[in-house]
Formats: sequence, C-alpha cells, structure tokens
Amino acid sequence: MADDDLSDARPSRERAPSLARRRWWRVVRLLATVVILACACLAAALVWQFYVTAPWTRDGRVRVQVASVAPQVSGQIVDLRVADNQNVAKGDVLYVIDPVDFDISIATAQAELENREADLQVKRTQAARREALSTLSTSVEEKQQYAGTAKIAEAALASAKAQLHQARVNRGRTEVRSPVNGRVTNLLLRAGDYATAGTVNVAVIDTDSFWIDGYFEETKLAHIRVGDVARAELLGYSALIDGRVESITLGISNANASPSTQGLPNVDPVYTWVRLAQRVPVRIRIERVPDGVTLVAGMNATVSVGEPGAHGGAFWKTLRDRFTGPSASSGQERVPGAAAR
Repeated sequence: MADDDLSDARPSRERAPSLARRRWWRVVRLLATVVILACACLAAALVWQFYVTAPWTRDGRVRVQVASVAPQVSGQIVDLRVADNQNVAKGDVLYVIDPVDFDISIATAQAELENREADLQVKRTQAARREALSTLSTSVEEKQQYAGTAKIAEAALASAKAQLHQARVNRGRTEVRSPVNGRVTNLLLRAGDYATAGTVNVAVIDTDSFWIDGYFEETKLAHIRVGDVARAELLGYSALIDGRVESITLGISNANASPSTQGLPNVDPVYTWVRLAQRVPVRIRIERVPDGVTLVAGMNATVSVGEPGAHGGAFWKTLRDRFTGPSASSGQERVPGAAAR
C-alpha cells in the first residue's frame, strides 16, 4: 500500500511544475502580444503625426532676387571690369562705355551755355537802355519788346544749363555700376560689344536677398503661423538652416477661373474621385546659414515649421475631430489675411 501511495504522488508532483510553466508561457505570450500591439499603435500615431499633422514638406526651393542691369546710355564697351561669378559690392563699376561722344556733348553744352550767358547780358543791357528812355524817344511797345527779348534770353540760358547738366549726367552713366551686393552670373558680355540703353546685359544675384519657399499642402496650413520657427535642410547638405515664417501666399492659380472666349467661366468637366491637396507657397526668412553651406537659387530643400514635437498634440485633436467633428475653438472663423498680418 505504501508503495502504491508513493507511485501516485510522484506523477502529481511532476504535473504541477508542468502546469505552472504552461500558465507562465501563456502570460508571457499575452504580454508580448499587448506590447507588440502597443508598439504598432504608437508607430501608427507617430507616422500619422509626421505625415498628416506636422507641417513639413520636401517641396522647397531656395529663391533669390536678381538685379537685371541695363545701361542708361548707348555706346561701345571699352572696359569690362568684372568676370563671370565674381563677387561685387554695391556701387562697383561693372563696365565702361566709350565716353568720347559724351565728352564732346559736355563741351558743346558748355559752349552753348557761354553763348546764352553773353546773349542774355546783351539783351538785358538793351532792355535797360530802352527802359531808361522817355516815351518821347521810344514807345511803350518797344520797351515791352526788349523786356520780352531779355526774358526769352533768360529761358534760353536756363535751357542751356539743363542741357549741360544732362550731358554731365550722361557722361557719368558711361560707368555702369552694380545696384546691389552680390555676384555676377551668366556673364556673356565682352569688351567691344555695343550696349543699348534699356537692354539688360548683366545679371547680378543679390546675395543679401536669399529666402526659401516651402510649398506646403493645404492640409498643413492650419499649423503654420507667421513668425513660427522654421528649419530647412538642403538636398546636398545635412546641416540645418534656421529661419522663420515671413509670409503665407493668399492666392494660387485656378485653372477653372480662366474665362472662355465669351467671357464665361471655363470649368473642366472632368472630376476625379481622388482629391489632391493644393500646395501653397510659404516664404521662409533665413536667419542663420551654417558654415560650409552655400546657398544657390533653385536648390531643393526640405522645410519643417515649428519646434520639434510642438505639434504632437495636433495628432489627437485631428483624430478626435475626424470622429466627433470640429471643436468649438477650431470652428471659429478667421479673417482672411489675418495670418499674413
């Protein structure tokens, strides 16, 4: 009997650890499933925040103002003082037009001025002499004629002075100067070329005017305000450019707004089920450029607005609004153009 009792107790003791191990593995598998599910939800939330709520775009461009330089006088270029891709300061001479003809114009205008001065002196003397005579020696009409002749001579002298001033101004315009601090680009001009007044022949990039345009989807504009911190990463550099939102464009082109030949709206009858978000330009003022980064107009940039993590709460708000509708605070109307101000 004792042997039978011992044999029955041995299997029961062996089964107890086996059942405990199975229960433990069930708990471990359940916890692992919960952890994996939580990680998946967190990853989905982060992806949603990054692609839907966080204001960022890879569609950015470096922009700059370009000064189109054209001479104000015509003539042959005798001295080209810049080269392609050369840095220049505001007021530096870019090229010189042959000044010989303008020197002759100054000499001619100076001679004409002296002639008019002498003529005026004669006319004034004659008018004064007639004015001193009595009506017995000359008539009132003759006095008026000589006085009028003196006035005409005064006007001719003023015209001669203006012509001399214009000749000197044109002489100074033979030295064509840079209107901005910048860099000469795409220079095709050569000494000996003929420069025509009003025709652009030199382009100078204004290096003080660089900015970045970020073309954000319209779904991101709710999280962008003028003055927000912005960062841009150029395609060829890893360092970030610091800036701020300077303005938001209040209008983009609309193909349906173009009138037909009869002046009626030209509406495209094709409408797709997939509605693509329009892209709106946002101007970023550059505040700091890292060392080693060279700004070139037309470069691609990835632009993000706001401090990192500042838009984390927007994920839950957007998710809530999608299921419950916009909240009262988000439904408040904004005056058009308020963001731009």
